[in-house]
Amino acid sequence: LFGLICLLVVLPWLRSRALLGGYNMKRALALALAMILCLGLLASCGNNDSNGSNGSNGDGDQQNTDTPPAEAGGPKQVDKLSVYFVPSREPSEIVTATEPLKQMLKDAMLEEGYDIGEVEITVGTTYEAVGEALVAGTADVGLIPGGTYVLYDDGCDVILTATRDGLSKDFDDPKDWNDGTPTEASDKQAVSYRALLIAGPSEKGQAMVAKVNAGEELTWDELNAANWSVMGSSSPAGYIYPALWLQDRYSKGITDLASAVQSDSYASAFARLASGQVDVLVTYADARRDYAERWNTEFGREGSIWEETGLIGVTAPIYNDTVSVSKTSPKMDADMVAALQNAFINIGNTPEGKEVIAIYSHNGYQKAQSSDYDNERAAQKLIQELTAAN
Repeated sequence: LFGLICLLVVLPWLRSRALLGGYNMKRALALALAMILCLGLLASCGNNDSNGSNGSNGDGDQQNTDTPPAEAGGPKQVDKLSVYFVPSREPSEIVTATEPLKQMLKDAMLEEGYDIGEVEITVGTTYEAVGEALVAGTADVGLIPGGTYVLYDDGCDVILTATRDGLSKDFDDPKDWNDGTPTEASDKQAVSYRALLIAGPSEKGQAMVAKVNAGEELTWDELNAANWSVMGSSSPAGYIYPALWLQDRYSKGITDLASAVQSDSYASAFARLASGQVDVLVTYADARRDYAERWNTEFGREGSIWEETGLIGVTAPIYNDTVSVSKTSPKMDADMVAALQNAFINIGNTPEGKEVIAIYSHNGYQKAQSSDYDNERAAQKLIQELTAAN
């Protein structure tokens, strides 16, 4: 097309100069064609330069010379994830031990497609306070015992169960624990644990241990004459299962005891036991491992905790702690729950993660469902009936 246009322009120009009249026709046409060819080549070069400057390749496809756009489907942005812990240990100890969990969770959740701006860790003032925070949506995630979960399952869902290191001692008879040797961790993983009724170095405490070691049953009067330390009413090891133990053997509950004080942590309970303020405490198996050193240092005892304390009761197995999520938190859809399950499981599979979650004697996590805690529901129902009756 360009050549035709050039020909139409050049031929009249040649005629106007009388080149066609006396001039050789062939030579004139040759000159015209040569001029057209040169102009065509120039136009072609210019067009190639223009295409090159616009980023086109030799095939006419558009090349992108700018920075590629961000990939579609990037991580979902979450400003803050609130994680609550129950005060089963000193709150300051829990806060310090779980500080690395903040970055671990952010990293693990990023692998699952969630960019968490901030992980906020809070230790509740009581077990019940953490349950209420989950119901209200103040807490997105709560690491809570099964007993606390079933009390507040109208406002939270269980997503994981903790696994623990098994123990070298796991007997039904309390005297089998009272050989004066430490309870050690075993390689076997356990999905349940027991609650223990531990008597201290007070005169009443030692008298009860001696009777148990002799194979004799304690009477209700002996138990009722002692001073007890218990935890909040939703604590499985610190209240619920010891109450069931009393109910099964004496048709009595913790509320029937003449003297039962609630401790704010197991550390304060062991401090009271060491000082003789209480004769008996209820706790998880075997909490003495966590307080063996402090028994002699902070609590001021001379003998070892294994020599100066003894078991007077062992409960039925208790299903392990939960990782539960709030039903009212707007963040908690099915995708977020699946991401949290994978994140906690992956954290529990690393040495660094195991070190952090060891504060709760957790060794790892496995996926859970509500029906896993039906026995806890039965226990809670009995506790509520006993409380109402009293």
